Amino acid sequence: MRIGLLGTGNVARALAHGWSTAGHDVLLGSRAPKERADLEGLPVASLSETAAHAEVLVNATPGNVSVELLRSIGAQALAGTLLIDVGVGLSDDFTELSHPNSSLAEQIQEAFPLTPVVKTLCTMDSTAMIAPDSLDGPSTVFLSGDDAEAKRTTGRLLTDLGWPESSQLDIGGITTARGQEHFALLFMGIAGGLGAHTFNINVVPRRR
Repeated sequence: MRIGLLGTGNVARALAHGWSTAGHDVLLGSRAPKERADLEGLPVASLSETAAHAEVLVNATPGNVSVELLRSIGAQALAGTLLIDVGVGLSDDFTELSHPNSSLAEQIQEAFPLTPVVKTLCTMDSTAMIAPDSLDGPSTVFLSGDDAEAKRTTGRLLTDLGWPESSQLDIGGITTARGQEHFALLFMGIAGGLGAHTFNINVVPRRR
């Protein structure tokens, strides 16, 4: 599958390596591709070229600029393309959310109604995203979105990163992305307590 990753930071590069290893055709999108030539051997192009190349797009840009960046690509170019959103909008000092009464994923879905948006992978760091088996036991990855087929495709791509179906939890429509994104504040507290950022949570249901 052709996967375009918008962004060139740690998350975008990690996901690109993970999906490339699984056999997918990946391309990183940058606002300044000529300045981002050395990206660990990963191909890079402009945002518009990446969107045109992709069957699936991944938003791995800072959440406080994501909607503006996507608008620069254009609604027509994004129409009908699954967009997996892993971004979270935070203030410069990482103490406040950019979307305290909503979520970035909802804002993207509202701005681009013809683009099915699925929120996932934003409750962990980039290492855990692509190496869930490196954690000490099973853990949970969440999916939020209004389009069932888009979530099924996202689930298959998560499986390719090492997340079995038993670890994937569909928590409902796109409004449930708020819970995923708002976890960022608790994530930072846990990271401070652990002294490490590579960890995840596991949803443990009541014993039947």
